[in-house]
Amino acid sequence: MPTLLAVGTAKGLFLATRGGGPAGWEVSGPHFPMTGVYAVAVDLRPGHPRLLAAMSSSHFGPSVASSDDLGASWQEPEQAPVGFPADTGVSLGRVWQLTPGGSDAPGVVWAGTEPSALFRSEDGGRSFTLVRSLWDHPHREQWGEGFGGQAVHTVLPHPRDPDRIIVAMSTGGVYRSTDGGASWSASNTGIRAYFLPDEWPEFGQCVHKVARDAGNPERLYAQNHHGVYRSDDDGRSWTSIAAGLPSDFGFPIVAHPSRPGTVYTFPLVADAQRFPVDHRCRVFRSTDAGDKWEPLSVGLPEGPFYPAVLRDAMGAGGAGDVYFGTRSGEVYASGDDGDSWSLVAAHLPDVLCVRAAEV
Repeated sequence: MPTLLAVGTAKGLFLATRGGGPAGWEVSGPHFPMTGVYAVAVDLRPGHPRLLAAMSSSHFGPSVASSDDLGASWQEPEQAPVGFPADTGVSLGRVWQLTPGGSDAPGVVWAGTEPSALFRSEDGGRSFTLVRSLWDHPHREQWGEGFGGQAVHTVLPHPRDPDRIIVAMSTGGVYRSTDGGASWSASNTGIRAYFLPDEWPEFGQCVHKVARDAGNPERLYAQNHHGVYRSDDDGRSWTSIAAGLPSDFGFPIVAHPSRPGTVYTFPLVADAQRFPVDHRCRVFRSTDAGDKWEPLSVGLPEGPFYPAVLRDAMGAGGAGDVYFGTRSGEVYASGDDGDSWSLVAAHLPDVLCVRAAEV
């Protein structure tokens, strides 16, 4: 089955296809040239596969486009499908996340935005409405802004219970809903915020990314602003799993799509030095839910390496392939769970996000 790898960059969307074997990638693009593509979703629910791309143009502003033919053509509505109601007094900065709902919710797509808000679509991503319950949350006025902007960048519907949803934001922390989004509660117990006077607050943590385990949907992994954590109770509480990593700072965290307990991250030195540790290009993997970590670098650059990997610039496909893109425009793929890597593309613009699927 062919693999499609969607690569969102600072200057457009690139699509890479592979028909089989570890090499032989064919790259097309840029689609939407000179726009920042911050989020891509591949919706594989029954029916034809649908691609969704959230882009931000310095001239036309943010929008979401869709394709039902794997990127051969795109549909972009005249009016941007995501927008804040007039009474909120704010305008959309960009869409940071697009997440299809579960198989029990055909047509539902979630969008996380800047400023921090959640939107819901019931028509496959062609139009969205603001989830008022999160926007009206009493904590919202105290949510801060990370270096990259204030954003809901993680949306995780529970695969077995459509009433349970996790969102995460920078800065603000993790929030949970158990009633389909009608109400929300902060869910950050055990996550440290060293940059605040109270280092263990109810909310206000700078979460960089959250991923859900493939085999145990109650297990979550979080990469924070200095902190790597695991939750075994669907986000109600968190424990550190940073021991064994060369640093607890970074942006992405990715759960293997079919191997329970397997998780990947890309550590950087620190918030003040956003370079790979020891200036080496290494992905770190745990196969026991974060109890132990190992570096993976076979096939990756051996010399001094300085680019970072952003929060959505690492991902995994349905067959267990793992991918990441760098801020210097390289994209790497592994077909053996990270044991070895090969170059998919080079000299692309700054890579902002990657999404892969068997189509």
